[in-house]
Amino acid sequence: MATNKKKVLFTDSMGKAGREILAARPDVEAIPFPNMAQDEEYRAILKKHAPVHATILGGTRFRPAELDAAGGMQVVARVGVGYDAIDIPGMTSAKVPVMIAGTANSPSVAEHAMSFMLTLARKGPELSALVKEGRWGDRLKPAMVSNDMFEKTVLIIGFGRIGTRTAKRCLAMEMQVLVYDPYLKAEAIKAAGCEPVTSLDDALPRADFVTVHCPKTPETVGMFGANQFKAMKRTAYLVSTARGGIIDEKALHAALTDGTLPAAALDVFDREPPDPANPLFKLPNLIASPHIAGVTAEAMERMSAEAAKNVLSVFDGTPRKENAINPEVFG
Repeated sequence: MATNKKKVLFTDSMGKAGREILAARPDVEAIPFPNMAQDEEYRAILKKHAPVHATILGGTRFRPAELDAAGGMQVVARVGVGYDAIDIPGMTSAKVPVMIAGTANSPSVAEHAMSFMLTLARKGPELSALVKEGRWGDRLKPAMVSNDMFEKTVLIIGFGRIGTRTAKRCLAMEMQVLVYDPYLKAEAIKAAGCEPVTSLDDALPRADFVTVHCPKTPETVGMFGANQFKAMKRTAYLVSTARGGIIDEKALHAALTDGTLPAAALDVFDREPPDPANPLFKLPNLIASPHIAGVTAEAMERMSAEAAKNVLSVFDGTPRKENAINPEVFG
């Protein structure tokens, strides 16, 4: 039976807030699909429900093949802020806007980065194991004595939605904050109470903590390799809640193994889900989480609401251009 409703395929990981916004629209038919659906399975779902006018994605890829399968796509949205799984040039060429969840999960990612830094500095895993294993008497041994973040220097790579929020939290802990972002004017960084640096290699030897918040682009892939690790202090900690591939995992393994770096924390990996046999996972001085920095109960609701509103704004002819990766498609 023919219908004039706009069809929206949404990931079944989308929160209640977003579902309710879609359900409240009588002109929209919202259809869930499995969050882990990939490639052929996802294309089959699109073809089954074609024409599909919008899709709200989790980690599923979207390229011209998916666009063709949809047969009527007007907007591609994400429950999140990353978009490396979407063919942006392909969507732009087809005049299809790609929308992200704005600042909805930025506080959550910033908090995760801070928790990583605190856990590394205060030797969270080591001290927890010490207590549980009945080694209380070892607590004052040099290897177990932790570090303050107070008056330490942190280097923030990327000063966008997340980097700026991480800086605020570091400043509140009375840290000196260096910022490397070649796409941002120095005045904007200074206005935030931070020190702009123009050379990553020159800044690395000054930092006690390095936290990565830049997008994954051809310029940032492999940004951190053996040379960068060698430039860092032998007491410095590395944190990444950005994207896999920015840090060379083989070089990181070598640096954590030979003492170049004392410890690191990663939320993202080259391959996701990562191979359980990844050599990094055998190292006691690596802390890991499953690409979940921006996924808290609160952030999921904020992101789902943003994603739903993004889709409806396009349907209604009032696109939220500030959340579009390719706003030029709106003319």
